[in-house]
Amino acid sequence: MQKGRQSFDFWYAVHHTKVVRAPSRALETFGETRINYRHLAELPDDPGKIRVREGRLEAHKPAIITPEAYVKDMMDGFGEQARQYLEYLKRHEDSVRILQYGYRLSQEAFSEQVVTDSMDAVTARVVTDVVEANDAFAAVIQGVDEPWDVSLVHFFWLHVNASAPVNVREFEAARRREERDLMPAAVRHEVEAAFERAQADPRLVQELGALLQRRGVFEHYQDRFFQLVRRG
Repeated sequence: MQKGRQSFDFWYAVHHTKVVRAPSRALETFGETRINYRHLAELPDDPGKIRVREGRLEAHKPAIITPEAYVKDMMDGFGEQARQYLEYLKRHEDSVRILQYGYRLSQEAFSEQVVTDSMDAVTARVVTDVVEANDAFAAVIQGVDEPWDVSLVHFFWLHVNASAPVNVREFEAARRREERDLMPAAVRHEVEAAFERAQADPRLVQELGALLQRRGVFEHYQDRFFQLVRRG
């Protein structure tokens, strides 16, 4: 019975989470990301009061980790309900990029205050403060008062998925640069010379493409190649 109650609690929190303002920047691909959050929740026993929590989420540099280490190593500063929600995400990892990326997440609550006003009014003031601060990594979240940190996990999952296209592009670009750096100097020089000729004479673009395929390096230069194709 207790297990069912706990499951209900974190699902209740998930379904009552609303991201009012998400960060305007994607999560960092090659470094840590610090997200300054404001979490707003109506007190369950006093509908006229809103608890405003303020703190920071730290998403460490993405890393490949084993499934068994997800819950043990990914969370610091979260309660049991948030961990149970992450357990659920782990069991559905095929469709959840947060686990594929292996972000390690920690949270620190700096302050909280209770305000007497409507949720709409408090939210409007908080959003105004965040906008005026011009913080690209700030988030405003509405949720339940308990277990409130489940909202942070859900918000982070949403932001990871929103950041995924940017992260994937940057990962792939870095991989191509690294592989290109390991390419024999003679091949690099041959390719660069072919690019210069094709830039001067669009009729040579097809010949450039054949060279890239023949040397097995087309993937590394495909962006530059297709730019020439479009320009031609």
